[in-house]
Amino acid sequence: MQHFTLAKHRLGDAYRTAVSSLTSASGESRFVESGTLTPQEFLEAGDQLAFKFPTWRWESGDPSRHGSHLPSDRQYLITRNVPCRTRVRALDYAIDHQTQTEDDWLLPPVTSGAPAAGEELRDVDDLAAGGRGGEASGSGGLGLVMDAQDDFLSSPPAGGGGGGAAASGLPDFSDLDAQLQEEDPSACPAAASTRATVGSDCFVVADAPDANIVHTRTYDLSITYDKYYQTPRLWLFGYNESGEPLKPEEVYEDVLSDYVAKTVTVDPHPLTGTPTVSIHPCKHAQVMQKVVADWIEQGITPRHDLALFVFLKFISGVVPTINYDFTMEIEF
Repeated sequence: MQHFTLAKHRLGDAYRTAVSSLTSASGESRFVESGTLTPQEFLEAGDQLAFKFPTWRWESGDPSRHGSHLPSDRQYLITRNVPCRTRVRALDYAIDHQTQTEDDWLLPPVTSGAPAAGEELRDVDDLAAGGRGGEASGSGGLGLVMDAQDDFLSSPPAGGGGGGAAASGLPDFSDLDAQLQEEDPSACPAAASTRATVGSDCFVVADAPDANIVHTRTYDLSITYDKYYQTPRLWLFGYNESGEPLKPEEVYEDVLSDYVAKTVTVDPHPLTGTPTVSIHPCKHAQVMQKVVADWIEQGITPRHDLALFVFLKFISGVVPTINYDFTMEIEF
């Protein structure tokens, strides 16, 4: 069934491409009536998006693939390195397991070890107080409460006095800069015992792994003008944690399953020719028409230059874990 759907899609795309190549783009605005955009309206909407959010910018693409209905230097819009930290299946898991939140904190699922009904969870302060009362200090207590009554910074070292840093039990930091200077490895003695000797001028410098960097997928998102449907069209090209291009089936992991191989398919990018995952534009005008109708009902004058902000809003429902939607400050 899926192969039949894909074959039907390919045939339909070939037909639409042929029709588009034989017809000229309409210059008559029908944004209010049908939710479509003329090429000029698409350009104005793209300029507005690039102005408000400079991570989006115009690209020209392959000159042999340029459409005459758009300027050569503004053939499509693109934003690069958009993070995608989780897969859609993780989102589905959270929904299926009815994940709960409280004050923006994620609550763990209820387990058999949870407190009984009516029993309150003890505060950290209560646990610490209980630790000194006997329960926690015994063998059956929590064993996690530390007694930090001793002031280890001011306590003298065991065995004697002395002045300055030695008297306080702290090492001498007066020449710390000199100690931390990195020496030329070729100047260090070869013997490990020499390098370990106190007072040696040689230091072994190790590169510790950076545990704070979270490796994640990234996407290049581009928006083209679909001449047949007279609407924007979104394209997704992804990279894995190592910066290597994702396979189409891997990109599908970041798309809601209801849309895979139906609304979301792999097609040659019209301005690069590279096989790229795209969200088919057949329903875009219909959704935009409803938004425009809502604007009019609320007494808001429809603005075609805001069309791409709205477009990106409803596209986020198809790819909810790709973190490109930063348009919340835009007032419609």
